[in-house]
Amino acid sequence: MPSEHSALKNHHQSGDTEPASPQYGTIPPTDTSEDEPECSTFEERVAIPAGSSEIFSFRKLWAFTGPGFLMSIAFLDPGNIESDLESGAIAGFQLLWVLLLSTVIGLLLQRLAARLGVVTGMHLAEVCKREYPRVPRYILWLMIELAIIGSDMQEVIGTAIAFNLLSAGRIPVWGGVIITVGDTLVFLFCDKWGLRKLEAFFGLLITVMAITFGYEYVVVAPDQAQVVKGMLIPYCRDCGSAQLEQAIGIVGAVIMPHNIYLHSALVKSREIDRNNKEEVKEANKYFFIEASIALFVSFLINVFVVAVFAEAFYGKTNMQVHQQCNQSGSPNADIFPYDNQTLEVDIYKGGVVLGCYFGPAALYIWAVGIFAAGQSSTMTGTYAGQFVMEGFIQLNISRFARVLLTRSVAIIPTLLVAFFQDLNRLTVMNDLLNALQSIQLPFALIPILTFTSLPSIMNDFANGLFWKIGGALTTVAICAINVYFVVVYVTQLNILAVNIITGLLSVAYFCFIVYLVWKCLIALGVSCLDVSCRRNPGPVLVEDQSDSDS
Repeated sequence: MPSEHSALKNHHQSGDTEPASPQYGTIPPTDTSEDEPECSTFEERVAIPAGSSEIFSFRKLWAFTGPGFLMSIAFLDPGNIESDLESGAIAGFQLLWVLLLSTVIGLLLQRLAARLGVVTGMHLAEVCKREYPRVPRYILWLMIELAIIGSDMQEVIGTAIAFNLLSAGRIPVWGGVIITVGDTLVFLFCDKWGLRKLEAFFGLLITVMAITFGYEYVVVAPDQAQVVKGMLIPYCRDCGSAQLEQAIGIVGAVIMPHNIYLHSALVKSREIDRNNKEEVKEANKYFFIEASIALFVSFLINVFVVAVFAEAFYGKTNMQVHQQCNQSGSPNADIFPYDNQTLEVDIYKGGVVLGCYFGPAALYIWAVGIFAAGQSSTMTGTYAGQFVMEGFIQLNISRFARVLLTRSVAIIPTLLVAFFQDLNRLTVMNDLLNALQSIQLPFALIPILTFTSLPSIMNDFANGLFWKIGGALTTVAICAINVYFVVVYVTQLNILAVNIITGLLSVAYFCFIVYLVWKCLIALGVSCLDVSCRRNPGPVLVEDQSDSDS
């Protein structure tokens, strides 16, 4: 018996915009093999309180609370924290509006991801598996895996530096890298508690970050008027290329590709009757409210970090910091050159500078916050990897094996750099990883916009004209910003071999982007690009296809 064709083919070839089934979130499968594994990550579902005619219910909001906070941890990983402190030290309060705008854009993109999961009952990787041919979906899988591994390396670096700071240098950075292998056991232990307890544990880690970075904010006492002005007025007086690159870095650090895949899967942990339009609509509402609250909390924590370094260290020179560290008795004064160059900070130097100016307590509390950021983002990264692997290639391996695999790939290069080089090389590696994740963004943004715009997938919940236009413009802007960031980063390396290899890879990269954009434009309604429709203007019956390679 022929298998049903994909939603993309159904939408493009038959020209229908109405779903054949009255169910909400039913995607016609492209492969009906009986042994197709189901996503097994969530063994329990959270029940939603039944029956309530109220417009808003705190009981229901509490039942839906969890996925948004897990998703928000990606906005607080060590890479984001480093971007925040560099922003404050380089541009003062002037880039806070970029952070606010990036967070709002991130919220809107996460809304699309959550709606896809709620309406279809499938996460983004599963939909990509069903809707894209074999080669494109394997390329997508590899790109997202690279993003996850890159993020994992940043978490390893952040956690290792936290160990070094907390031990007053007794644990070398390479030793901290080795210790992070223990994250596997911690994660597996927490995973046995049950879903709601695990979500509560993540909430605890976010609370630790809020308290630690909030403590630094209170101690430093930034000018509140400058904080508000920086958030609400888009300006950057006397800014140059360094500030522009930092602004672009903020966008790249906040909006992460694997987080789109993660959020679309996390929302599947709630019991929702997808045959009931009102329940689906209600779930979309509460998940959006919860995500808004979660990202508001993450935004405040990021503001704490930016404001602390903007108030205390904007415009400072290496000589000033060196002298202050000597006066305070810090053993780390030598990491700041004795010159009049503008201070450059990273996660490690940031902790040292806080200790020099505000006492050892500020340094240790900073390290605790970095440790919480590294641990929490490690766990959510593991979840994202599990979803992506199960969705794209239907490989259902244990989380223990998954963590060992990605953590091994992340630890080996980080360990070599940490053992044979100094902390400055780890900062260079962190910049490289930010560039790596920036170029992966189109592989999440374009598919999520494509699938949420198709009525054949989303039914009555497909994107309207406003969301189609707004989503398309946002995707183009974000991708352009991040491509610029990567080009600037590569050209600054000034290595001929790297430039040649990058040029060759860029050709393949942009060809694949063009393919994804072509599919997306057809989904957005630009039917003149659909070659199959021009050849076959009438309804087309699709023959049986194996392995969904349509």
